[in-house]
Amino acid sequence: MRLGLFDSGVGGFTVLRKVVELCPNTSFVYLADTARLPYGSKTTNEIIQIAEEISSWFSHQNIDAFLVACNTTNAIALDVIKKNLDVPVFDLIGSAASGIQESRVGVIATPSTVKTKAYTNAILEYKPKSFVIEQSCPEFVPMIEMDKMNSDDFLNVAIKYLQPLLNQKIDSLILGCSHYPLITPLLTEILTSNVKLIDPSEALSLKLKLSMDSKISNFSKKTFLVDSKFYVTSNPKGFLLKAKHWLKVFPEVNLVSLQKKGCVS
Repeated sequence: MRLGLFDSGVGGFTVLRKVVELCPNTSFVYLADTARLPYGSKTTNEIIQIAEEISSWFSHQNIDAFLVACNTTNAIALDVIKKNLDVPVFDLIGSAASGIQESRVGVIATPSTVKTKAYTNAILEYKPKSFVIEQSCPEFVPMIEMDKMNSDDFLNVAIKYLQPLLNQKIDSLILGCSHYPLITPLLTEILTSNVKLIDPSEALSLKLKLSMDSKISNFSKKTFLVDSKFYVTSNPKGFLLKAKHWLKVFPEVNLVSLQKKGCVS
């Protein structure tokens, strides 16, 4: 089973790891659009254009299914991706919303995702009586990508973002950006013990497994990320070091141009 997966940077690693836990017999084509990171402050038209380019590129990669590991693109341009790909598409927002049990739900996400209210709308579709509050966190992704998670500045920023949600007495918090599970230990320190952290990649991985279990089980078990390919739109050496840090692997990373469909430079 060959899966396509994309994000603006290393955030997709959190989705990748969860999928591998449940579906170890898969290989991946991972694309990080590092040249245009972060996505969270981009306009709707910019995200739609990016989704067009990325889905067009993946249509040439011989994949069996596609995982939308970027919440911002998921919120704005999921329909574009589904239109351009003729394989099953699995998304984070719909997967997470369908499994929400709590009644007072907080969401932290990028400004572009929060602006769409995609999580609120999806949750209310399944649980109409839920209270949902979304918090924009524009500084998180740039600081995570620059490996500043252990700084006092990052802690102060996190407290600033989470306090309004705690004031609303939330009982669960959705990590509405795939980068955010990388800072789970810090978030746990700030949140009260009764707040449940929800990583949408867990629900996505389960949905993928249930949908494709019969196909996946026909393969012998592989070593983690064997036969997987990694592509970036800039700075492959920098991305390689991040892959080594977060995934504990040292893969070949190729530079790709999204303007030339399926063409690697």
